[in-house]
Amino acid sequence: MSKRKLTRRQAWRIKKIQDERTERAARKDSGIDQQLEGGELGPEQHGQIISHFGRQVDVEALEGEQQGQIIRCHMRTNLDALVTGDKVIWRAGNEHGVVVATQERHSILQRPNNHGELKPVAANIDQIVITIAVEPLAHYNLIDRYLIASELSQIEPIILLNKTDLINEDNRDRVEKMISLYTEIGYKVMSVSSTDKQGLAPLKAQLDDRISVFVGQSGVGKSSLINALLPGVDLKVGALSEATRKGTHTTTTARLFHFPDGGDLIDSPGIREFALWHIDEHNLLEGFREFSPFIGYCKFRDCNHEKEPGCAIKEAIEQGKISEQRVNSYKHILNSLNQD
Repeated sequence: MSKRKLTRRQAWRIKKIQDERTERAARKDSGIDQQLEGGELGPEQHGQIISHFGRQVDVEALEGEQQGQIIRCHMRTNLDALVTGDKVIWRAGNEHGVVVATQERHSILQRPNNHGELKPVAANIDQIVITIAVEPLAHYNLIDRYLIASELSQIEPIILLNKTDLINEDNRDRVEKMISLYTEIGYKVMSVSSTDKQGLAPLKAQLDDRISVFVGQSGVGKSSLINALLPGVDLKVGALSEATRKGTHTTTTARLFHFPDGGDLIDSPGIREFALWHIDEHNLLEGFREFSPFIGYCKFRDCNHEKEPGCAIKEAIEQGKISEQRVNSYKHILNSLNQD
């Protein structure tokens, strides 16, 4: 993506703001150091970040007298960016605690911001629940973007079709065709309705003893699902716009919730499109798992999988081993990468 050139005054203002932020952070760290040296903070203990608010986080104590309690904590500026799901070492203070160290992650879900920089969304995830709905209608391209992000993050994806109570004769064929495609590829596809509670029991079983993150465009019913799965949480639910049939954003920060019988759920801010600016053509191919047996077997190394002779991908399509729909999705996403 091309970046807009800043005027001299704009550059000066940005530098001034950054310097002020650095100075404030240095003062805060100095204050924390004084508390550490003065013995004003409690002993080091393990915790987990439940939610994130700028330079402050909510940490759940995993041990000690405060076990199970949630404490608002400051973060030391020398720490890398922390996100919901991170395991940390923290110390209690008079008003706020302080996160003093982080523990190794076994997985991290990231997405690029508007500047193409990778931004962590959640950590230590076992599975990504890609939530789609009968309304607003899901598009293959959007689902494939989530799947690519899951594959490249090496986090197992689950495709969850919500609002099955809205299936009718007009949309049934399209919905069944979509489910069949991803099931044949090898993805786990589940169906649920938060309205009539159909499919909730199998979904709960899938979430047990795992840390799961729900992703999906606005309006697919993530908040309603969480309300159904965790009675009493009462997340704000956004209605569909009558004009566009698109949802309104209701989640403002990723937050982790515990299931009574085990397992955790992270609800992330709704996003309409999962941008993939940070990947190249080779990474994109690896994001389509059914392409793997055929990658590298084309006659020409720079094959575009269009009309070239000896194209392994084309042959796989003709033999019914790869869906033409997925190849079209690959080409569409590839073209969008080239335009960014």
